[in-house]
Amino acid sequence: MADTTKILLDETEIPQAWFNIVPVLPHPPAPPLHPVTHQPIGPADLAPLFCDEILQQEGATEPEVAIPDAVREIYRLWRPTPLYRARRLEKALDTPAHIYYKYEGVSPAGSHKPNTAVAQAYYNKQAGIRRLATETGAGQWGSALALAGAFFDLQVKVYMVRVSYEQKPYRRHLMESWGAQVVPSPSPETKAGRRVLAEHPDSPGSLGLAISEAAEEAASRADTKYALGSVLNHVLLHQTVIGLESLKQFALAGEGPDVLIACCGGGSNFGGFTFPFVPRKLAGENFRIIAAEPAACPTLTKGTYAYDFGDMAQLSPLLKMYTLGHDFVPPGIHAGGLRYHGDSPLVSQLVREGIVEAVAYLQRPVFAAALTFARTEGILPAPECAHAIKAAVDEALRCKESGQKKVIGFCLSGHGHFDMTAYDRYLSGEIQDLDYSDEEMRRALAQLPRVNV
Repeated sequence: MADTTKILLDETEIPQAWFNIVPVLPHPPAPPLHPVTHQPIGPADLAPLFCDEILQQEGATEPEVAIPDAVREIYRLWRPTPLYRARRLEKALDTPAHIYYKYEGVSPAGSHKPNTAVAQAYYNKQAGIRRLATETGAGQWGSALALAGAFFDLQVKVYMVRVSYEQKPYRRHLMESWGAQVVPSPSPETKAGRRVLAEHPDSPGSLGLAISEAAEEAASRADTKYALGSVLNHVLLHQTVIGLESLKQFALAGEGPDVLIACCGGGSNFGGFTFPFVPRKLAGENFRIIAAEPAACPTLTKGTYAYDFGDMAQLSPLLKMYTLGHDFVPPGIHAGGLRYHGDSPLVSQLVREGIVEAVAYLQRPVFAAALTFARTEGILPAPECAHAIKAAVDEALRCKESGQKKVIGFCLSGHGHFDMTAYDRYLSGEIQDLDYSDEEMRRALAQLPRVNV
């Protein structure tokens, strides 16, 4: 396939089962803890939020979890997704590296998020649930769950981080077109939202706060469950269809990756793309795995590895993860999906144990890399996955300097068609490079819970 640009799989090659990384980890994951007792949490503690099948998958220890036929049937609308050889980008960079990208923007919602939204909607429908409540940052996850709700005739309520609600009205309109109700967070509809509005009426919101609002609503209604778009084990499990397909596609290309890259906020596209490759790395294959994040929300590169709440209102279980502190409210950068104070415990563990590397970038270099990609490959990327593009470009330029012919693969997790305000601000020179100060970090981390584990 020396001259191939698109490496495609047939619909019959959609994975039959999701890959569970837990059994192959060098050490067992740290257990989630009850937010009050600080004791390991059990399924009964989470039952008000999640249906039984989701709870079983969250604690799954088997190496594979079968994908229901009804979910695979919907996957066929966009899966398998293509793996592209970025030949025009290679030429523009004058690099000997071979660059590949797995493009998840071909889904109806424009990102990887439906991979888990469809699964979660299916299991909740099977359990007799009528409504789902959730949060969304940039709107990719909210769009995916709205779509899945339409497929399975479920009502969907989305708490959208206010700064993204205002920056991205068309993403909100898309959710509403699929039948979801969308409200800006913080909102007056929950105790968590009212508390923040009383102290900070102009709060831009945060994913941690939006999670609090959605979880509060789900816990207060018998007909409603909570759906999460990232961070937790079952979400990353569902996303591994990305990496499982990629393994086959790299085999068809006749070369394996020397570097694997994905952006990382909560960890869903990163885990989905890279987790199926981790057993090979643990078995001794020599390649690198890189998580790319924003310098304004540098969870993996500057955060502390500790138990922390997943939400601002301290309603969620305590998770062992890299965190900037659950009170952290990131600046209103345009990569809304990466504005989260914590990260997936599984991703955090891989970083902690040196299996995964992490890098952080300022906004302007990220947008510059995004436009280089758009002007060569033709796809305008979402600002989130533009961080992965920036990391891939840097790796390719290092190959140019060294003369090494490495194979670089990254996940292009979604398109940027609803992010034109961000690109307009960059092109007009209004985008600023925002960093995260040491003082802000010390203040947020001072609020970490004291856990004796």
